[in-house]
Amino acid sequence: MPQIFEYFVVCGIGPEIRTLEGSRGYHGTETMYLPALLDQYPQSNNSLYPPPPPQLSTCVLPAGVQFHSVGCDPNDITSFPRSYPIVLTEGDGSKIYVSCIAFRDRVCDDIAEAYRIPPDSFADKCICLVSRSPSFRILREALEEIYLLCFATSGSSRPLWEVISFVISNVSLPAPGKERVLFAIENSLLAAEVPSKDSLPHADISFQPLVQCLDVDNLIKLFTAVLLERRILLRSDKYSLLTLISEAICHLIYPFRWQHVYIPLLFFSGVDYIDAPTPYMMGLHSAVDTFGLMMDGVVVVDLQHNLITTSEEIPSVPEPENSCLRSDLLKLLHPNVVSIDHMKDSSFVEQCPKVGGRIWGEDHDIYLRFIFLKFLASILGGYRNFMENTATQVFNSQAFLKQRSRSTNQPPDPMISQFLESQGFFDYLERGLGSEEYGKNLLDKLQDAMNKGQNPTSILPSVSIEPEIVTIYDPTLETAESGVEYSYDRFPSNIRTEEQEEKRKQILAAASGALEYSAKLQSSPSIPAGRDSYYESLSEMERDAERERMVLDIKVKLQGLWLRLLKLETTEDPLSSFEYGTILALIESDAEGIGGSGFVECIREHIYSGWNCQLTEEQFIAVKELLKTAVSRAIARNDMATIRDALEVSAEMHKKDMNNVSDYIQGHIRFLSIWEELRFWEGYFDYLLDCSSSNSTNYATLVTTQLIIVATHMAGLGLPDSDAWYMIETIAGKNNIGYKHVINLRGFLSHTRQTCIGYWGIYVAKSHSVSSYGLPTPSPQDTTNNAQESLEESGVGRSWVQSMFSRNRAGSFTRGGPKENGSPRKQDVSAIAQKKVQTNIRVLRGHSGAVTALHCVTKREVWDLVGDRDDAGFFISGSTDCTVKIWDPSLRGSELRATLNGHSRTVRAINSDRGKVVSGSDDHFLLVWDKRTTQLLEELKGHDAQVSIVRILSGERVLTASHDGTVKMWDVRTDACVATVGRCSNAILCMEYDDSTGILAAGGRDVVANIWDIRAGKEMHKLVGHSKWIRSIRMVGDTVITGSDDWTARMWSVSQGTCDAVLACHDGPVSCVEYSMADKGIITGSSDGLLRFWEYDDGAIRCIKNVTIHNAAILSINAGEYWLGTGAADNSMSLFHRSQERIGAHSTAGLKMSGWQLYRTPHKAVATVRCAASDLERKRICTGGRNGLLRLWDATLTK
Repeated sequence: MPQIFEYFVVCGIGPEIRTLEGSRGYHGTETMYLPALLDQYPQSNNSLYPPPPPQLSTCVLPAGVQFHSVGCDPNDITSFPRSYPIVLTEGDGSKIYVSCIAFRDRVCDDIAEAYRIPPDSFADKCICLVSRSPSFRILREALEEIYLLCFATSGSSRPLWEVISFVISNVSLPAPGKERVLFAIENSLLAAEVPSKDSLPHADISFQPLVQCLDVDNLIKLFTAVLLERRILLRSDKYSLLTLISEAICHLIYPFRWQHVYIPLLFFSGVDYIDAPTPYMMGLHSAVDTFGLMMDGVVVVDLQHNLITTSEEIPSVPEPENSCLRSDLLKLLHPNVVSIDHMKDSSFVEQCPKVGGRIWGEDHDIYLRFIFLKFLASILGGYRNFMENTATQVFNSQAFLKQRSRSTNQPPDPMISQFLESQGFFDYLERGLGSEEYGKNLLDKLQDAMNKGQNPTSILPSVSIEPEIVTIYDPTLETAESGVEYSYDRFPSNIRTEEQEEKRKQILAAASGALEYSAKLQSSPSIPAGRDSYYESLSEMERDAERERMVLDIKVKLQGLWLRLLKLETTEDPLSSFEYGTILALIESDAEGIGGSGFVECIREHIYSGWNCQLTEEQFIAVKELLKTAVSRAIARNDMATIRDALEVSAEMHKKDMNNVSDYIQGHIRFLSIWEELRFWEGYFDYLLDCSSSNSTNYATLVTTQLIIVATHMAGLGLPDSDAWYMIETIAGKNNIGYKHVINLRGFLSHTRQTCIGYWGIYVAKSHSVSSYGLPTPSPQDTTNNAQESLEESGVGRSWVQSMFSRNRAGSFTRGGPKENGSPRKQDVSAIAQKKVQTNIRVLRGHSGAVTALHCVTKREVWDLVGDRDDAGFFISGSTDCTVKIWDPSLRGSELRATLNGHSRTVRAINSDRGKVVSGSDDHFLLVWDKRTTQLLEELKGHDAQVSIVRILSGERVLTASHDGTVKMWDVRTDACVATVGRCSNAILCMEYDDSTGILAAGGRDVVANIWDIRAGKEMHKLVGHSKWIRSIRMVGDTVITGSDDWTARMWSVSQGTCDAVLACHDGPVSCVEYSMADKGIITGSSDGLLRFWEYDDGAIRCIKNVTIHNAAILSINAGEYWLGTGAADNSMSLFHRSQERIGAHSTAGLKMSGWQLYRTPHKAVATVRCAASDLERKRICTGGRNGLLRLWDATLTK
C-alpha cells in the first residue's frame, strides 16, 4: 500500500557555504547564501521512491539563506516561523507536493568554528514533508506537529528522528472514499482522508484565498487566461498564496489540465525565466525586482492589490455564459445581497445550495468548482457530436463553431476559438478517445443532466457511507522509557554514517585551513609588521620556522583536496565541489604563491607516482581552470618557476572522452601573454640546460635537444609559427650553433606544429614576415596545394620545411635584411594553382569548438509520397560552441546551409526527419527546429543531466536518453513529455528502438542492457553479463548486440532474455557494433583499431575476417546492402564494397561476410576525431574533429 509521505527533508546551511553569486565562505549577515540539503529520511538510495528532486533545497528556500544575530524575536514578525506549501513538476508532468516550515535555527558549532561565524548566530532552515499525494492539509498538520514537538519545553518521549521515521514509513494513503487513516505524533491525533474518485479530483486546499484576493471580474479574467494558456505570473508577498492560488486555478479548469511550465513558487535567482516565450504559470514574491525584463504578453496578477495587467488583450467570455457565470459567483460570494428581494419560499432558494451566511468551508469549495464546471459544460455543449478519430484530427472545431453560432445568433467567439486550439483541450480529447471513462466524466454527466432538465448538482455523489477507520499504532511507545524526555535547542541532525561524518569533517577542516592560512598570510614576515602581535614577538628564526610549518601544512591540505577532486563521483560537478572551490580560493588569495606552486607540485608528484593523467570531461574543465589561474597569478608575481612547472605539468596531462579518444590539454593556457615573451623562453632554456648532464661532449647537440623541447611546448601552446621561430632562432644564435642544427629545428617545429593544429586548430595572432636571422618565415600562401590533404586540414604543411632548403644560405646568421626572393615564391604558388584539381576530400569550416555530434540525413528519414527530398545526404553537426550546423555536400565550396543557435552548452545528440531537426545538449534541453526555415519551434525540458541520444519517431514523437538514467518519450505537438519509458541506475550511452514492435533497448554505465516493452509499459529484461560500460548497442528483430569496455561484444535474445554468444577477440573496448542485414553477420569495431567480421559457421559464431587499416578507436560502422563505411578517431575512413554477383554466388555453406572487400580509403590527415557518420547512398563519409573541422570524403572521386 502506498504511503502518504515519501520523504522528510531538512534544508539550510551545510558544511560548504556559498553565496548566491557562488563566492565561498561567510560574508556577513547582509548576504544571501545557497541552501543545501542537510538531512533526509529515508536516504536517496532506498528502493521505494525515486530520490528527491535536486532543485528541492533551492525551491523550498527561494530567497536563499540568511544569517541572523537573533532567532525568533517576539517584536519582529518577520522572524516568526512560516508555513507554506510548494508544488514541483517533473519532466513527465507528474507533481510533487511539499509542505514547508521555514524558521531561524542555531548555526551548528562546527560550521561556526570553521567559518569564523560569530557565536550564537542563527540561519534560515526549512523542514519539509514530501508527497506524491495532494494532501496539503495533512502534510501541514503533520509537519507542524513535528516542529512543535522538537521545540516543546516538555520535550518528547522518543528521539525526534525516530518519530519522523515511524510517520514516514507507516502512515499509508487511505483508499479514496473508503478509509480514514488515524495516526498520532506524540499526543496529537491526526486523520487523513481522500474523497471518492467519482467526485471532483482531490484538492486538499481552500479556495477562499482565491476569492479573497480577486474580485469576480478579475477571477473570470484569470480563469480565461489560464484556459487560453497564456504566460501567467502571480505576485504576492506570501509564499502560501502563490502556491494555493496556482493550485486552485488549476482545479477550476477541470476536466482540463495545465500542460505547460508550472512553477507556483519561483526561486529568486530564476527571475529571467519570466521572459520565456512559451506558456507558463509561475509565482514570484513581490520583493523580487523584474526591472529589465521585457514582460511582453505576460499576464501579471497582483494578488495583494487585486490587479491584472497585460500587454495583450484577453478575450472576454461570450454571452450568455458570461452573465450566468458572474451571477453564480455573486450568489456564492454575496448571498445575502443577491437574495435580499427573494421570498423565503422562492424556488430560487430551494435550488441554491445553502452555503450562505456561514464561514467558508469545504462545501463552498465544491460549489465554486462546480460553478466553473457548469460554465465549461455550457460553452462546450454538444461537443461530443463533433469528435472524430481520423488520421488528421480528433475534433471538428469549425463545424462546432458554426453550430454554436447558429444556436446563439452570434459570430464565432474568439475566446472559444482559441480554447479549441489549446493543448489542454486536445489533451482532454486524446485522454477520452478509446478510454473506458469516455462519456463518464463529470463534464459529460453534467451536460447530460442539463440536457434532461435535471438538477445539475445531482451528478455529485452523496456521502452516505461512513469510511472505515484505519488506525496506525506505534508499538515502540510501550517500550519507551518512562520519564525520559528529549528536548532540543535546535533542530537535530539525523545520525550520519561514518563516511558522511568523515566527509563533513574534511570539508570543514579544509575551510578552516583556508581561513587560517589567509589570516596568517596577512601577518607573515613579507607583509608590513604590526598586524599580529604574536608574530611580532617571534624572533627571525622562529618566524622562518613558523612559515615553513605553514607552507608544509598548506601543501598537505592541497594534496588531500587534489586527490578528493579526482575521486568525485561521476554525478558530481567538480566545478561546484568544495574541493575545487577551496583550491581556487587558496590560489587566488595567495599573495606569495604558496597555493599556486603547491597545487602544481601536487600534480607533478602525482604524475611521478604513476598517475595515468586520465580525467573526465568535468574534471578536465576544473583542472584546466585551476592551472590557468595558477599561471596567471604566477605571472603577476613574476614567479617563473611556477609558470615553468605548470607548463610541463600541462604537457603531461591528458584525458579521454566518452568515445575513448585521447586529448591533450596544454592548449587551454595558450592565450596567456607570457608565452609571447622571449625572456620566459630564454629562462626556460637556461633551466633545461642546467638540468641536463654537464658532461656532454657535443654542446651543439645538447643545445639542439633542449630547443626541441622548447619548440614542442611552443607548438602545443598554439604559439604562432612566426613568433615561435623568431624566439628559437634568437636563442640558437646566442648559443652559436650551426646551420645544420637550425635546419633540423625548423623541420621539427613544422612537424610538431602540424600535429598540434590537428588537435586545436589554427591560432590566429600577430605574425612576423621576417625573422631576426634574415630567414623569411613561411606564410599561409606556402600551403595552398590542395592536392596535399594535410594542408587542407591544418593550414600548414611540409612546404615550410622544404622552403628552408631553397633559401640562400649565405648570410643566414647575419643580422642584415632578407634576400630578395619573393618572385620565385609567387611563381611556385601560381604553378601549384594551375595544377589544382578537384579533390575527393573537403574540409568544412564553421565550428569554433570541437565537433561532438554528427548525423547524416538518410533517404529513409526524408522520403515521402512525392519522392526523395533534396535534403537527403545532408550532414548535421553539433559542437562545444553550442551550435548546430546543417551542411549540404552538393554545394561544393559553400556547403554550410544553416546555423542553429539556442543551446547554452555542448551539443551531444542530433536527429532529423522530413521537417525537423532535434538536438540534445549538456544544458539538459531538447531543441526542435524547422529544417527549412531554421526557426526554433520548441524547447523541451525534463532531463536532469546531459542528453546523450535523440531519436525522432513516427507520429511527431521524440525518444531521448540522458545521463540522468532515464529514457523519455516526447510529443512535439504538445511540447510535453508523454512518459518516462525507461529508467536505468546510471548514465545511458547507447539506445535502440524498434518502432514496429515498441521494444526499447538501452545500455550505459550501469553495465546492464535494459529491455522494455514501452507499449505494454513494462520492463522485459535486465541483460547482465558485461563487467564495464556498454558503449554501443544494435537491435535487429529478436537479437540485441552490445559492445562494452570489457573488450567483448555480446548477442542477446530479446524474447528469452538470454546471452546467445560472447564475441571476445578484441584487445580494447568495443566502441561500435553493426549488423549486416544481407548476410546476417556482425561487424565490431574497437579502440584497438581492428574491424572484425563475425558469422555463424557450423552452428557457432566466429570471427572470419580482420581489417587493420585503422590505428585508433573506431567510432562509426554503417552497413548497407552493398556498401559499408567506417570512421576512426585517427581521422582515417574506409569504404567497403560487395558486388551483387558475389552475394548471389555464395553457397549456403560459404562464408558470406568474407565478401566484404576494401573499396577505397583516403589519405589520412593529422587530426583527432570524436565522431563520424556515413552516407552510403552517395558513398560519402564525414568526420568531426577536435579542431572544429569536418572532413568530408567523397569516395566517387579518385583524387
